[in-house]
Amino acid sequence: MIGVIFSLIVTIVIVRILLKKFKAQFVLFLGGLILLAGAVVMDLLGLLPNGAQILPKGVSSTGFIGFDLVKCITSIMSSRTAGIGLLIMSAAGYSRYMSLIGASAIMADYLSRPLRLLKSPYLVLSLSYVVGAFADLFIPSASGLAMLLMVTLYPVLVRLGNSPLSAAALIATVSCLDMGPTSGAANYAAQVAGMDTMTYFIDYQIPVGIAVGITIAVLHYFTQKYFDKKDGAEAWKVEGDVKTADSVDTKNAPVWYGLLPTIPLVLLIVFNPFVIASVKLDVPTAMFISFIIAIVCELCRKNAKEVLNTGMEFFLMMGKQFATVITLIVAGELFAKGLMATGTIDTLIEGTKNLGLPAYAIMIVMTAFISVATVVMGSGNAPFFAFAPLVPGFAEQFGVSTTLLLIPMQLSTGIARCMSPITACVVAVAGCSGLSPFALVRRTAIPVIGALLMLIVMTIVFN
Repeated sequence: MIGVIFSLIVTIVIVRILLKKFKAQFVLFLGGLILLAGAVVMDLLGLLPNGAQILPKGVSSTGFIGFDLVKCITSIMSSRTAGIGLLIMSAAGYSRYMSLIGASAIMADYLSRPLRLLKSPYLVLSLSYVVGAFADLFIPSASGLAMLLMVTLYPVLVRLGNSPLSAAALIATVSCLDMGPTSGAANYAAQVAGMDTMTYFIDYQIPVGIAVGITIAVLHYFTQKYFDKKDGAEAWKVEGDVKTADSVDTKNAPVWYGLLPTIPLVLLIVFNPFVIASVKLDVPTAMFISFIIAIVCELCRKNAKEVLNTGMEFFLMMGKQFATVITLIVAGELFAKGLMATGTIDTLIEGTKNLGLPAYAIMIVMTAFISVATVVMGSGNAPFFAFAPLVPGFAEQFGVSTTLLLIPMQLSTGIARCMSPITACVVAVAGCSGLSPFALVRRTAIPVIGALLMLIVMTIVFN
C-alpha cells in the first residue's frame, strides 16, 4: 500500500507541473526516475513483496543501481527508436514533404470542390466533416490540415450561409479521429496491442471510426444550426483580420500531384494479408518508397539542387519528430515503468477485481480519465503515451482483449482535444478566423461529447 500512496503523491505533483506548461518529456522523465528510485528504497526496506524490477525484461544490469536507473531510459529509447520511432518519423517526414511540394494543398483543394455544387448550407457543413476526416488519413498534422481547409473550405462554407463560428468549429474537428498508418498515436497503439498497423487500422479503427465519424457529422448539422439561430448576429462577428483566402498555394505543382499523398496508404492496403499476402510491406518502407517516387516526380520538373534541398526537409522533420514525439513516448514508458515498479498497478488491479467491476467499467473510467486530461493539457499525447504501456497488463488481468481498453483510449485523445481551448489546432483556427478559442469550443463540445459516447458504445459492440 505504501507504493500506491507514494505513486499517487508523485502523480499528483507531476500533473500539477504539466498543467503549468512545463515540457512534458522532462516532467515525465523526472516522475519516472523518482518512482523507480522510490521503488529501490522500498525494496531495500522490505516494503515490496515482489521486489523492484527496474530494468525492462532482457536488459542486463550495469552492476550499480544508480546507473541502472539511467540505463532504463537508454534501453527503452533504443528499442523505441528502432521500431515505432522510425515509423512515426518517416510518416511525419513524408507528410511534411507533401506539404512543401504543394501536393497536400492540391489534394485538400480538390476534395473540397464537390461540396461547392451543393446549396444547402448545413448539409455542406456536415459533409465537410467527412471530407476533412478522409483528408486526415493522408495529412496527419491537425494544425496543417486545418490551415489548408481554412483556405479552401472555410470561404465556401461562409458564402453558402454558415456563420464563421460554425465553419471554424467544423474545421477545428476534422482531424479529431486519429486514425491510419500516418498517425503516430495509432501506430504506437498498434505496437502496444501487439499487431501490425494495418490490422489495427482495418480491423479495429475503421469499424469504430465510421460510426463515430457519422455521429460527429450529424451532430455538427444540428448543433451549428441551433447555435447560429440562437446567437443571431453574434455568430457572424469576428475580431481582427481574417487571414483566409480564396486560393491555396499549390507551389505551381500539376494537378495529379494531389495523388501523391495517397501512395503510402495505397501501398499498405495492397501489400498486406488482406489483399496480397505474399508481399509484406511495413509503414516505414512504404513511406520511403513514396518519398523516392515523389523525389523522382520533382526531378522531372525542377533542377536537382533545388529538389534535393527541399528533400532534406523529409529528414529534418524526422529529427523533429524524434525530439518531440519519440522522446515523449520514452518518457511516458519510463513513468509507466515507475508505476509498475512500485507495485501500484498490481495493487490497483487487485483492488478493482475485489470491487467486482466489469471490464467495460474499467474501459469507461480510463477513457474518461484520458479525455479529461487531454482537455486540461490541450494535448492527448502526454497522458496517452504515459498510460498506454499499462494497458496490456490490465487486459491480461481482467481476461479481455487489449483493444477493448486501447481503442477508446487512443481515439478519445484526438476527439477530446477538439474541446480544449488551448490545443494548437483550435488556437490556430481561432486566430485564422478572427474568433475566440472559447467561442469555438462552445460549438465543438456537443459533437465531441457525442463522439466520445458513440466511441464507448461501438468499442463494446465490436469487442
